[in-house]
Amino acid sequence: GGQPRNVQPFSDEDASIETMSHCSGFSDPASFTEDGPEVDEEATQEDLEYKLKGFIDLTLDKSAKTRQAALESLKNAFSSKILYEFIMERRMTLTDSIERCIKKGKSDEQCAAAGLACLLCVQMGSGIESEEIFKTLGPVLKKIVCDGTASIQARQACATCLGICCFIVTDDITELYSTMECLENIFTKAYQRDRDTNGVSSTHNTVLHVSSLLAWTLLLTICPMNEVKKKIEMHLHKLPSLLSCDDLNMRIAAGETLALLFELARETDADFFYEDMDLLTEKLRALATDGNKHRAKVDKRKQRSVFRDVLRAVEERDFPTEMVKFGPERMYIDCWVKKQTYETFKEILGSGMQYHLQSNDFLRNVFELGPPVMLDAATLKTMKISRFERHLYNSAAFKARTKARSKCRDKRADMGEFF
Repeated sequence: GGQPRNVQPFSDEDASIETMSHCSGFSDPASFTEDGPEVDEEATQEDLEYKLKGFIDLTLDKSAKTRQAALESLKNAFSSKILYEFIMERRMTLTDSIERCIKKGKSDEQCAAAGLACLLCVQMGSGIESEEIFKTLGPVLKKIVCDGTASIQARQACATCLGICCFIVTDDITELYSTMECLENIFTKAYQRDRDTNGVSSTHNTVLHVSSLLAWTLLLTICPMNEVKKKIEMHLHKLPSLLSCDDLNMRIAAGETLALLFELARETDADFFYEDMDLLTEKLRALATDGNKHRAKVDKRKQRSVFRDVLRAVEERDFPTEMVKFGPERMYIDCWVKKQTYETFKEILGSGMQYHLQSNDFLRNVFELGPPVMLDAATLKTMKISRFERHLYNSAAFKARTKARSKCRDKRADMGEFF
């Protein structure tokens, strides 16, 4: 019993410092799978859950910086691990926190909360629990998307979140059409702006239009065929106008959406005919061979690569098949619908995409991969390459690449001297 000490209150600054120290553990999803000595998985899981509980509590903190850091930490954890049981017990608490942060937070906090809402639905999959989450968050997301006074970044994040969450829980066809209409009201303004000679705020809202268009396209892939036909008739003649947009991302989004619409149109009608085909293919060919000097080299390279594929899809009905490796499995992306879906989920899961493709039942159902492949620890250990072996392989590949390039350079030099 000495004299009682004066205890300082727990300030916002202290909270943010504590949060940031916790967050560092989730800064890199690869840290969960680093090579190292054997650890007690049960103890590790308990430690992870203890930290996550702390982050959930901090989403209610008075400090905006602390809340945002907690949201980002939860996002990193949800994209790197399957935490179905942990989330199931706390889904309502998480939903309430996300709703509060979207309603009352500033731009960055709203973006982080919308990103967490996407991952929450990805973790829960297409069940009653996700439907309850979407019933709560859907109206809030729509309100922000349509709110002209909200920041463009927040509206963009909410548009993406709205599309992904609706895609996951879509049992109610009325809700699907309502969400698509909300997104249509946003990106169709890009058509009007294209006709506007003044070009007012031509770049300000472009990121929002791009996100809305991509979210709408994702939802179109799960629409009934009669609705798909209506949407194709409504948009196929208007979308080519967006190919002339100054923004690279808008040109690419419009091009890929056109390729997907042509793919769906030909699925519904084998004899599908597009009246302005010559004009469209001329536009696409110009973008696939664009050599404008005022554009950055990286942008030109990306644009040419995308539009070569789009041109092949529209003109020749062809799609360049891609292969995605994850663990011992392989997945072939052989159509624009599958590509659009894969790119959307890859955008929100980041480096955790491969892990979720292996273990997430919902994603495996979406891509028709069947139940998760169960491998014992011994098999996984034999498949795993050590850091040292990876280093040797990379060094050898680097040397071989350098030699090959040196030979090419020598040949180019000789040719120059000869001529």
